[in-house]
Amino acid sequence: MLVTLWVLPTVHSFTQAAAADSTVIQQIKRGKVISEKFCSLCHGKNLEGQPEWQKRKANGKLPAPPLNGTGHTWHHADELLFGIIKEGLVPPYGPPNYKSDMPAWGTTLSDDDIWAVLAYIKSRWPAEAQKIQKEINQDSFKKL
Repeated sequence: MLVTLWVLPTVHSFTQAAAADSTVIQQIKRGKVISEKFCSLCHGKNLEGQPEWQKRKANGKLPAPPLNGTGHTWHHADELLFGIIKEGLVPPYGPPNYKSDMPAWGTTLSDDDIWAVLAYIKSRWPAEAQKIQKEINQDSFKKL
């Protein structure tokens, strides 16, 4: 009997992305605490983002976007969001030479911490945004 093992190509795989569950109360509570300590500095205590977040500052960087469902965060698969939080906005999670104030949190936060933050963020999105983002995740998995 031949058994084939299929290994997903990256550490930040869809299998792990399923760990960002916006319905697990314990994970959401943990994510909220972490978000308030680290993310709120730029994204706001209520994840509202910085004013005029779509308009470049004098230094060419964009202000921190809202994460509460009024921005574009929910347009992205969990795998990408995880990578941005862990590695920052650098390739493959951002364009080459992109200037951003988004730090890489991978040396500060554990993977479980990052998934908890994502679960909290997703819990703040409207139901329709959560539904669409879930479909984006499923499409992302199909491409692997």
